[in-house]
Amino acid sequence: MTDFLGPVMLGVTGLELTPEDRERLRHPAAGGVILFARNYQDPEQLQALVAAIRAVRSPELLIAVDQEGGRVQRFHEGFTEIPAMHKIGEIFAYDPTRGQELAHDAGWVLAHELRNAGLDFSFTPVLDRDIGISEVIRERAFHERADAIVMLAGQLLDGLGEAGMSGVGKHFPGHGAVAADSHTESPVDPRPFSEIEAEDLDAFLPLLPRLGGIMPAHVVYPEVDSQPAGFSGIWLHDLLRVRYGFGGAIFSDDLGMSGATVAGSPGERAHAALYAGCDMVLICKDFPAMDEILQTLEDREPNPDTQHRLDAMRGRLAEADPERLEAARGRLQALFDYNPTYIV
Repeated sequence: MTDFLGPVMLGVTGLELTPEDRERLRHPAAGGVILFARNYQDPEQLQALVAAIRAVRSPELLIAVDQEGGRVQRFHEGFTEIPAMHKIGEIFAYDPTRGQELAHDAGWVLAHELRNAGLDFSFTPVLDRDIGISEVIRERAFHERADAIVMLAGQLLDGLGEAGMSGVGKHFPGHGAVAADSHTESPVDPRPFSEIEAEDLDAFLPLLPRLGGIMPAHVVYPEVDSQPAGFSGIWLHDLLRVRYGFGGAIFSDDLGMSGATVAGSPGERAHAALYAGCDMVLICKDFPAMDEILQTLEDREPNPDTQHRLDAMRGRLAEADPERLEAARGRLQALFDYNPTYIV
């Protein structure tokens, strides 16, 4: 047993913990678990899996998921289908008040259901701009305009918080201006810093005081640094921490993605991300890489500031009125029948 959280968030194999999963989660470098569709069957199974993870060690590991809505929703059966955030942005374009109300509904319902299952947080909201370039971002983004993203994501964050959950903004400083998908390629954004700051960062900076965490992009911005943002001390320390004053947790994107391979072996990637300023690194489905990373970080000393930031990501208790919950679910479900071509 340890009295601190390690710096690695791991994936687990399937619907139940295997002996190998339990061994990894007991490792002193482990600090959290990220769940995927492969870990989900129904709400009862999920609650049993979460309880098993929480029983592995003390303090309990953080438990998270990518549950944004749209095509990035890991849990379906027994959960509300959340529309893609771009759908809410379309509503906002002609009815800003309704769009913001729906963003709040999305955050509140999403967090209530995840907290009811025992998870701590979701890696949401996406703060990238949809400017018609990035297919991997497109419908996951609220809008093209940074000011619209701030309003809508701000409402989603309020909904999350009301249901006892912190938000994690991604993908800092912005993934929308590159066509390459960092899951399978190593994207490069050649724009000058002044352009990135004036356009993309305008969607992040106003929300920093309200975010529990930030996830940087596996994108190289060569006018700022030769390393992807998630491995860059310039982006994470000098800019995000010092210039912009962000006090929350920084989570790497998945170190198994192709966009991370420029930083070397799995162990080297983990070291580079933590050295640059990440509080916790993610390795989601590459199990040999998990073992290498855990071994590499076995003797890493805990940082009290990091522990404080990670502890702040734990979910909180919150009550939900059943009638209000059903009404919010109904408003979200109605969006699947919405067609903007009918708007005049």
